[in-house]
Amino acid sequence: MAPTSASNGGATVTTAAKNILNRRKQKVVVIMGPTGSGKSKLSIDLSTIFLKSTEIINSDKMQVYKGLDHTTNKIPLIERKGVPHHLLGEFQPTESTPEFTPLTFRTRGGDIISQIINRRKIPFIVGGSNSFIYSLLAKRFDPDFDVFDESNSVDFLCKDLRYDCCFIWVDVDLHVLNEYLDIRVDEMLESGMLEELGEFFESELSKVDKHFGILKAIGVPELENYFRHYYNNKNNNSSGRGADVAEYDRAVRLIKLNTRVLAKRQLGKIQRLREAGWDLHKIDATQAFRKAIELKRKMKNKEGVVVVVEGGGGVVALDGGESTTSCVWEKQVLEPSVKIVKQFLME
Repeated sequence: MAPTSASNGGATVTTAAKNILNRRKQKVVVIMGPTGSGKSKLSIDLSTIFLKSTEIINSDKMQVYKGLDHTTNKIPLIERKGVPHHLLGEFQPTESTPEFTPLTFRTRGGDIISQIINRRKIPFIVGGSNSFIYSLLAKRFDPDFDVFDESNSVDFLCKDLRYDCCFIWVDVDLHVLNEYLDIRVDEMLESGMLEELGEFFESELSKVDKHFGILKAIGVPELENYFRHYYNNKNNNSSGRGADVAEYDRAVRLIKLNTRVLAKRQLGKIQRLREAGWDLHKIDATQAFRKAIELKRKMKNKEGVVVVVEGGGGVVALDGGESTTSCVWEKQVLEPSVKIVKQFLME
């Protein structure tokens, strides 16, 4: 349910959005930020406020692929709250098309934006793959040239955009985000990721080229040796428990490290877009994440407490009541984002 404080103008916002769309302006809202920063949560919160006027296009390069929903951290169906999602778990690689490239995203994403606008709705682009975002939105795009390579000048980035865009950048202090990401990795492993990857490594899919597609998702290469040892010991009727535990711990450390590296790399690309002249509205979610981390630590030592968790660290309910974390998220992240998007649609 949308927070009351941010929902007071909900009806007005929805009417304004419809009026704007009636004039068929190609307005696009983009929610960007590093992995784990709450992009999916914010997109659903905003979509709930802009009721029935939005559709979301996923711009996470791993989440476009079918399968490994826990490992790639796709937003569960129940948390989408009826908001249509596109390019989320839709692409099935083939031998001729093993990978969903930025050029593919530019073509497919552009077609979907046109369809959404023709339905008189607002396209939301949501995800952490900035190479996808750039390929979709830049007027001039060369798939053979990496504009995010730091050896190239930011002047090579195209400043002219194909659409009238509103960029929301969900930012979190990197030290705080890293601590949160470590906790999130543990939660993902405990809530289905490990079992999912166990089944995956028993399948034929795990035998294809590791350099393509979903097989590059964080968690797949890191846990490969663990599962190889596990299944070898199992087939040989040997427990090998010590080696399994050591290999598992090593894999988890690598997953956490690589997730942190990914977040830092994504932040670097966002900074590069800003330096090139892209007008990014930076929203600081650090305090909400500090509260989320503090609460998650307390929950480790508590029993019998019901906690409902959504993407982005927003604990929604605690013992039947609204938590401090959720209040901070609404005040410092959701409310300013609503104002920015509302102003954008009214222009």
